[in-house]
Amino acid sequence: MKPPIRTPARKPADRKPSGPRRPSPGRTRTAGVGASISKGSAEARQFTVDADDDGIRLDRWFHRHLPDVNFNLVSRWARTGQVRLDGKRVGPGDRIASGQTIRIPPADGDTDRPAAKPAPRTLSEDQVAFAQSLVIHKDRAALVINKPPGLATQGGTRTHAHVDGLTEALMYESPVRPKLVHRLDKDTSGALLLARTPGSAAYFSKRFAGRSAKKIYWALVVGVPDIYSGLIELPIAKQPGTGGEKMHVDTENGQPSRTAYQVIERAGSRAAWVALQPFTGRTHQLRVHLAAIGHPIVGDGKYGGPDAFLTGTISRKMHLHARRLKIAHPDGPAIDVIADLPEHFADSMEQLGFDLSLGDAAFADDGPPPATREVKKQQAKAHAKTLRKERRGERRSRSTAAPKAKGSAPARPKKAAKPAAAPKAPGRAHPGPSRPTPRGKG
Repeated sequence: MKPPIRTPARKPADRKPSGPRRPSPGRTRTAGVGASISKGSAEARQFTVDADDDGIRLDRWFHRHLPDVNFNLVSRWARTGQVRLDGKRVGPGDRIASGQTIRIPPADGDTDRPAAKPAPRTLSEDQVAFAQSLVIHKDRAALVINKPPGLATQGGTRTHAHVDGLTEALMYESPVRPKLVHRLDKDTSGALLLARTPGSAAYFSKRFAGRSAKKIYWALVVGVPDIYSGLIELPIAKQPGTGGEKMHVDTENGQPSRTAYQVIERAGSRAAWVALQPFTGRTHQLRVHLAAIGHPIVGDGKYGGPDAFLTGTISRKMHLHARRLKIAHPDGPAIDVIADLPEHFADSMEQLGFDLSLGDAAFADDGPPPATREVKKQQAKAHAKTLRKERRGERRSRSTAAPKAKGSAPARPKKAAKPAAAPKAPGRAHPGPSRPTPRGKG
């Protein structure tokens, strides 16, 4: 008797995805539409959306947390109902909220490619040690580093060494790389904040955009400003013909820019140490403003030209440093950090005889924050309203004057009062009209 012929079962990979199917009796179900987690789909994965991912798209969530799942696979899962949000079907472009549950098929289920291998380490041990040596503040939401001069914030043409390329060394126990939320010029040193989670990146970005973050810079400038404390308000725009690499003051087309400054100490008439607080964040704002008032930053040849360098042993590097950063924190007390001066800046301060203990008193009082765009709009509307009221009052006063009688001749304009006679100059006759001389008298 011949054994019965058995048709080999088709592999799951050979099946085309279709609509919902009911599991056959006696067969374990690994994933599918509407499968309960308690039985048959124990290997299905569930994730809870945390606060950092509140409001993002579903495909963006996969990009952040499951980068080995590509967009095509997410779209297929959504189309066939294999990915669920709180038990309901969801599209890749739908927004998710904190606390919701995302259910996806098991890791070894329907995939288009093998599991992604961990990315190879791209930084050397020396680079990791260097990056971590820059950290001056670290918590769950943020890192602050003291950026050295000469290190760019981000890469670009012919720029290979930059902070953004060192973020792998700054992950610590976090699964994601820190993200830059503001920038410093390549030759500017000092406090630079990086967000450690997507949620804190959005939070800090709003604080910088809203100008509520307090940034204090130190600079050495050539010469001494006549006014020791003031506010520079000069609009700035890109200088034509420079490809956007250089800015300049443009009173017609420039963007409003405001910088407060205080002179801390002076070295005769040769140089001054100033503290700066920008209220706007234009490109090269501090450098352009100081050069515009005739006191360029020492070492800033781009905006100060040959006059930006001091003779003697003072370094030719730029002397601009982000000394202090104070910004609200999403979880608790505000971040308030101070960054030490780089070596060349500290040497110049010592040579010029400046006392570093005097510097942090500048702008110590937070004072009222700069007006936001909405507040400025309200102030402008209130001002315009006041002007309209005054003009209405003038029109009413003219209209309440006595009406002229019908048919009467138009009133003749009043003669202008004669100007007062000028005092007689000594030895000269008064230039007014002469009186006639009476007859019979000399």
